[in-house]
Amino acid sequence: MTLNLAPVSTSAPTLSALKQVLTTIQADSCPHFYNFHCHTTYSDGKLEPEELMAQAVQIGLQGMAISDHHTIEGYLVAQRWLQEYQNTHNSPVPLLWTGLEVTANLGGVEVHILGYGFDIEHPAMELYIQGIAPGILLTANSGKPEGEDAHAGAVIAAIHEAGGLVILAHPARYRRPAAELVAIAAELGIDGVETYYAYNNPNPWQPSPKQTQEVKELSDRYGLLNSCGTDTHGVNLLQRL
Repeated sequence: MTLNLAPVSTSAPTLSALKQVLTTIQADSCPHFYNFHCHTTYSDGKLEPEELMAQAVQIGLQGMAISDHHTIEGYLVAQRWLQEYQNTHNSPVPLLWTGLEVTANLGGVEVHILGYGFDIEHPAMELYIQGIAPGILLTANSGKPEGEDAHAGAVIAAIHEAGGLVILAHPARYRRPAAELVAIAAELGIDGVETYYAYNNPNPWQPSPKQTQEVKELSDRYGLLNSCGTDTHGVNLLQRL
């Protein structure tokens, strides 16, 4: 599913544009049109930000976000790469929103919360953004918040305060049923869920039918936005591993 947003500029895309995209996301939106979940070497991924963006351009992505764990360093490198690419190529590039994946506590279990389109310099994000050098062996929990700061409600509030949207990553992957977690997250004010996700890493990538149906029904029930992403940790942006 494509949306003609004319991605020809590397200036920061707006939150309204992101909301517009997320209202159109369908099962075939990822991985060839949009990808809102991928990792670089600044987190626990194997792709350098420049390599990831080169693949994004080659694939022809219209919009995306780098969602490294607790750091935006990969995003900053990717944004500079896009600017340089645009300066030397007269061709469209993907819209690149700010992104972050935060480990949080939701309903007594550890979950991952995705933030998009936030102001990286907003004071509310200081607790959740770490300065991490590339090449260091990291896990999803490296730099994660602790105590009250790790509560999902606090994470959601901080991203909202910084002007961003909040998505619950892969809702059917946790120790509590998706129905329970999405209900709690919706009550806390979350904006959406990662509806289209490949839980068993199929090749080629495609969202898992059973989980997709369940999560989509939940997003409809609570009036939430739908997102999608490959959750790439390996060397191919079209796959998870």
